[in-house]
Amino acid sequence: MSRSAEPLMSLSGIRKVFGSNTVLKGVDLDLYGGECLGLVGDNAAGKSTLSKVMSGAYIPDGGEIRLGGEVVHIAGPSEARRHRIEMVYQDLSLCDTIDVAGNLFLGRELSRSGVLNKAEMLRKGREMLDALDIRIPDMRAKVAMLSGGQRQSIAIARAASFAPRVLLLDEPTSALAVAEVEAVLALINRVKAQGVAVVLVTHRLQDLFRVCDRIAFMYEGNKVAERRMEDTNLDEIVRLIVGGNRDEATALDQAGARS
Repeated sequence: MSRSAEPLMSLSGIRKVFGSNTVLKGVDLDLYGGECLGLVGDNAAGKSTLSKVMSGAYIPDGGEIRLGGEVVHIAGPSEARRHRIEMVYQDLSLCDTIDVAGNLFLGRELSRSGVLNKAEMLRKGREMLDALDIRIPDMRAKVAMLSGGQRQSIAIARAASFAPRVLLLDEPTSALAVAEVEAVLALINRVKAQGVAVVLVTHRLQDLFRVCDRIAFMYEGNKVAERRMEDTNLDEIVRLIVGGNRDEATALDQAGARS
């Protein structure tokens, strides 16, 4: 599926301040359906903070967020979810002592007459996994017994199965074996093919070339450059992450926005 003609989500001049530290300094970013955007930068570059602004975990101190062209104020994660924005954090937010089906519906449990409808959760949970070609044989297995790749797949499936417009992924392959990385990257491509705008925060630069269409580079709270994958290479990516060399066009755009 090709990317949407207009952005599903647009950030304009996003600022975030913690005490005397300005961690986002007027960031502009567009997310398109059917596209995966890699969000990269060194430690403390601002990429995680920007993701948390998009997911409602942090409220920006300045700037504007548009969804489908309309200005929205996202006051928290539950409101982001109502706008169909989902985030999978690095710690996955899974419950080890609950089974696969229970984790898929965690916080959105199905019930009938006030009683947990376990049979329906098992049935629909299996449909959710099958739709994304995720192979977990036993829906009643405790999550603690699953591999890292299976756990990551459950977390992504939970977010992707409730019709998100935007899916934010924080380091989804950081602690996985090679075969599990391949499975998770294939899953990201399948989610993207459903028309979802996917944002991938990662330090694994090789993964960018497998799933991303564009990369946005963060450096000291600024978005300093964007590249389409076909227009860049690993050497340039490393240089932009480490040095934060600002694109002339990006610098002019941000200077104009402040004037």
